[in-house]
Amino acid sequence: MKDSEKIPDLSGVHVWLVLMKSMRAVAGYVEPKLRGRGLGESDFRVLEVLLHKGPLPVNTIGPIVMLTPGSISTAVDRLYEKGLVSRVGSEEDRRVRVVDLTPKGRKLIGCVFNAHAAHMEDLMKVLSVAERLQLVNALKKLGKEAATRR
Repeated sequence: MKDSEKIPDLSGVHVWLVLMKSMRAVAGYVEPKLRGRGLGESDFRVLEVLLHKGPLPVNTIGPIVMLTPGSISTAVDRLYEKGLVSRVGSEEDRRVRVVDLTPKGRKLIGCVFNAHAAHMEDLMKVLSVAERLQLVNALKKLGKEAATRR
């Protein structure tokens, strides 16, 4: 058997390593583009969820964008100081702060998200439609399984 015909390592730990290396490489491709627009990756995630889901309580945003309660508070404070989000008390519960995009924030994330979508589409051209579908289905299946084992 030639080296080019070797059976790839399909062990669980190798699959995990490939997944992690791929994610780091994609993040390394994306993050400089976001920083060039004045946003960190976590700020982008917060603004993106507000763009697509509308105003949300701070404690709802954190789990969606995978930030701890302390990290989401810091991120929202940072975005508030930049004038990109507003924070208002909930009418139903005064303890809850609802976060929304300001016009400045909406304009910025609209531009940044459109550029991000174009960058991702350009990067994903390496995969055929069938490969994209297979990858999405496999990652969903793996994620659901991992979530049930927590």
